[in-house]
Amino acid sequence: MSTTTLAVLVPLLPFLGAVAGLLLGRTAPGFVRPLAILPTLGAAVLAVLVAVRQGGGETINAATELTPTGSVPIDLSLYIDGFAALVAVLVGVVATCVQVYSTAYLREDPRYPSYAALVSLFTSAMLLVVYSGDLMVLLVGWEVMGICSYFLVGHYWETEAARSASLKAFLVTKLGDVPFLIGLFALAADAGSFEIPKILRTVAAGGLDHPTLIALLLLAGVAGKSAQFPLHTWLPDAMAGPTPVSALIHAATMVAAGVYFIARLLPVFAASWSALVVMAVMAAVTMVGSGLAAIAQDDIKRVLAYSTIGQLGYMVGALAVGDRGAAVFHLLSHGAFKALLFLGAGVIIHAAGTNSLGVMSRMDGLAKRIPDAYWTMTIALLALAAVPPFAGFFSKEAVLVAAEHTATGHSEFAPSAAGWLVLVGGLLTALLTAAYATRLWLMAFRGRGAAAPVHGKEPLAMTGVLWLLAIPSIGFGLAAGPISDWFDGGELTPTLVTSVLGTGAAAIGAMLTYALWQRASAKAVLATAAGAGAGTETAVPASVAVAAAESAAETPEVAEVTHDHPAVPAGPAADPGKAFLGPLHRHAAVGFHLDAVYDRLFVRPVRAAASLVRFLDREVVDTYVRGAGTGTQLLGSLVRRAQTGNVQSYLSALLAGAVVLAIATAVLANVNAGS
Repeated sequence: MSTTTLAVLVPLLPFLGAVAGLLLGRTAPGFVRPLAILPTLGAAVLAVLVAVRQGGGETINAATELTPTGSVPIDLSLYIDGFAALVAVLVGVVATCVQVYSTAYLREDPRYPSYAALVSLFTSAMLLVVYSGDLMVLLVGWEVMGICSYFLVGHYWETEAARSASLKAFLVTKLGDVPFLIGLFALAADAGSFEIPKILRTVAAGGLDHPTLIALLLLAGVAGKSAQFPLHTWLPDAMAGPTPVSALIHAATMVAAGVYFIARLLPVFAASWSALVVMAVMAAVTMVGSGLAAIAQDDIKRVLAYSTIGQLGYMVGALAVGDRGAAVFHLLSHGAFKALLFLGAGVIIHAAGTNSLGVMSRMDGLAKRIPDAYWTMTIALLALAAVPPFAGFFSKEAVLVAAEHTATGHSEFAPSAAGWLVLVGGLLTALLTAAYATRLWLMAFRGRGAAAPVHGKEPLAMTGVLWLLAIPSIGFGLAAGPISDWFDGGELTPTLVTSVLGTGAAAIGAMLTYALWQRASAKAVLATAAGAGAGTETAVPASVAVAAAESAAETPEVAEVTHDHPAVPAGPAADPGKAFLGPLHRHAAVGFHLDAVYDRLFVRPVRAAASLVRFLDREVVDTYVRGAGTGTQLLGSLVRRAQTGNVQSYLSALLAGAVVLAIATAVLANVNAGS
């Protein structure tokens, strides 16, 4: 079988599995799990074969005309280079892990058949984006992912949080998709084609008439899809969906699509240095802001969500300095350890009965209850914090090396200002990342208080996936040399300067967080002892106890678990984040009030305009419509009165009319004669 045929089957298999799952979900429930796992697993295997055959060598390029348009043609085409081959492997592997994990995680969910089918469709759409060589076909996969995320984030549609989160995710990403679509049409108009190879040739020949405008329009769509400032606010709220969906969105689909799109068309963005500087500013603000926000979150999934936003900022920063090899390298390593983090968080949530880190910090022995999640989460957090020799260290260093190379003027691809922005932002984010990773680990696994509940060993479908993902989280960084051919042959090895700076920043963040945690733990113990001595349950304000209770409230995911979760007494949580951020903490906890700003700038004016339109429609337009109908009715009633059916009345009226006409004629004749 040819490589082209194998590549066609990669997105096709999950699509067929999704269709079959939707059709047979109710009539043949026994086929649901095989239809969820086997097509996705087959796509992953075929993606590996395509990557091996491509081998980082000549690009696989095949196309056939999809439909004539009369102007710019639309082709069904493949364009598979080394980057596309490796990203497809990531998508297939992570999606398979998510499907296997979900069979146990959502085993009691009555909507599992539709959930599994949507995950397969989601996977197919992302694979279409990865392999497509035509921007219009790529756009189909791009938009299908948006629809799938809407349904999957809103899986627990009975809850207000899930309904609001799904709608917010859909609307915010669509806000970016409008300029994105305009940018695609403008790009095709300048290049005369939607095909990526022809567009790249046009850019190389200097054929773009409006490079800055096109790049900024496309960047708006990327900011929405990849949750970059200022369109990042939907991603933390999207944690209202099932945890395996979060793993899929954050690790291999949706948010990865925007970064991959820039990497695919990087020469288009590089044609405008102004666009690269804007991209660098966006990346730096996103990295630092998300790092600060992550330190202030109580929900374990929201910590990981802000972490994803920051790591995507690293990738966008690498692209802003013109190194797509470093960006895709970090995309791949991040996909492995972020999927592991979310799936491990799912095990923790099931075991603890809460998403709240504050509640977990008042549980003793949680790590012993879930040893598989404990060790794999530790590996993933070390990779996230970029501790050598874990995968995150090598990929993050590749980004910093690229930024340092540009900042010092050794690159003609991007301005040095972009390099300095990415380098400084990246180093500061390294410190913040180590801080919130350490905080999460300490609060989740080093809690003190009531004994954590015992539920026995988690299913193999969940723990086995964790250990499988732990392998690339540990060793993928070491594979940078052997797979360099897939990265255009570029060097991805760290340098001494960036290694010392990056690792030193991470060490400072981790040690500072640990010291603050020890102090917070001592204060919590003293407060609890003082409360016990006073004969009360706690010595904390009522507002703190209420907040802790609300944070520990059972989510739909927790409610599905059959375990009994004993109540954890409310009390002070040993949270180092409050001391770390100081007065910034309350602002960072709510995402620096961006949602409130958007509410005042956009939501309220739109609602006011909608109210005005509704008033005009009901009170003005409808009044005219009703008036036209009423006038017709009145005229009809008057005419109806004249229709008596009496012949004598008709003759009398005819005679009277004739007399009136005769008199009028005579009067007019006299008037004319006198004049």
